[in-house]
Amino acid sequence: MMETVSGPVIAGLDVGSSKVATVVARKGPDGLEILGVGRADTDGMRKGAVVNVDATVKSIQQSVGDAEKMTGLSIRSVFVGVSGPLIKSFNSHAAISVRNEREVTDADVARVLELAKAVELPNDREVLHVLTQEFIVDDTGGIKDPRGMTGIRLDARVHVVTDDVPGTQNLVKCVEKAELSIDDIVLGPLASANAVLTPEEKEVGVVLLDFGAGTVEMAIFYDSALRHTFVLPLGGASITSDVAIGLKVPWADAEVLKTSSGCAMIQKVRRDELVELPGVGGRQPRPIRRQYLSEIIEPRAEEIFGLVRREILRSGFEENLGAGVVLTGGGSLLDGLSDLGERVFQLPVRRGSPIGVGGLVEVVSSPCYATAAGLALYGSSMAEVVAAREEAREAGWFERVKRFITDNF
Repeated sequence: MMETVSGPVIAGLDVGSSKVATVVARKGPDGLEILGVGRADTDGMRKGAVVNVDATVKSIQQSVGDAEKMTGLSIRSVFVGVSGPLIKSFNSHAAISVRNEREVTDADVARVLELAKAVELPNDREVLHVLTQEFIVDDTGGIKDPRGMTGIRLDARVHVVTDDVPGTQNLVKCVEKAELSIDDIVLGPLASANAVLTPEEKEVGVVLLDFGAGTVEMAIFYDSALRHTFVLPLGGASITSDVAIGLKVPWADAEVLKTSSGCAMIQKVRRDELVELPGVGGRQPRPIRRQYLSEIIEPRAEEIFGLVRREILRSGFEENLGAGVVLTGGGSLLDGLSDLGERVFQLPVRRGSPIGVGGLVEVVSSPCYATAAGLALYGSSMAEVVAAREEAREAGWFERVKRFITDNF
């Protein structure tokens, strides 16, 4: 994050399995103002994990560089999203006795939240987020902020997100090798939810599905709180692989075919529609029925949604999803995917793009930028905290320099 005359500038960096996206924004008096974006393909990531450091660093530099050219700003620090199957989450509960004449204080809230996250974790895992679901004062539940209330016992129900330490360290290393510092690390689906979901959807119950290349990440919200998360290690790349095998074309050609002509619902495709199949090995392109392409895509997409639906049922929140399902991420752009989702989930499904932002809204109108835009929104809410942290860091540096001069001259 950096300061300008007009206000703090924030950058969100989404390092995904197939692309790296950067969103640069400014926090102004009317909210977050989008200034520009950058995007680069990458083959250094797989299912949310770094598999090639140099390739990932190069993609980060290209994405951030494009954003710098668009905005005319120099980006020094970023809010980074983490995701993938190695992210694990669980619900936790803790209770304490209220001190200070039975009035709940900041200290009581901090104490019960600390106790709620005090679970034994393996050495390779650490707590990333502790997200409050509700507080209970004596027998009164559903409380969002218990401070100032009178009671004897304070309970907290929270959702704890943990990440894989080695995996996160590898991502951090890539960002730092790209000569960027990290303002904070945030769960990717949580950032996406902040960008594409409305407060009303979170209140009545909604499933967010971030459909990426390597994974589909799910977050269930109800009563304005995160209730359940899940990562499915399948995504758009699985569909592309099926197309490549089924049509006997290179993977890159299969990806182009899928995105330009694919459809996840055979019923939406007319029988007489044709698409051009690229030639391989010097052969001439030839036409095939678009319906045949959809016959390859639909079964895999239906399988992915079927596995997600099984997890929704396992969560126990299937009866609390008044707002249905919101699809986002690059994979959500596949034609017919929302229609297929309504058939599988038996719920209303919509495609979600970043909302609640100003400035160059059109440049982040694609679901591809949902996570990066959400990271910028998160950074906007944390701007004061990060600014204070940077001031403390600089003050500490000046203090060390002053001490060195005093001791040596």
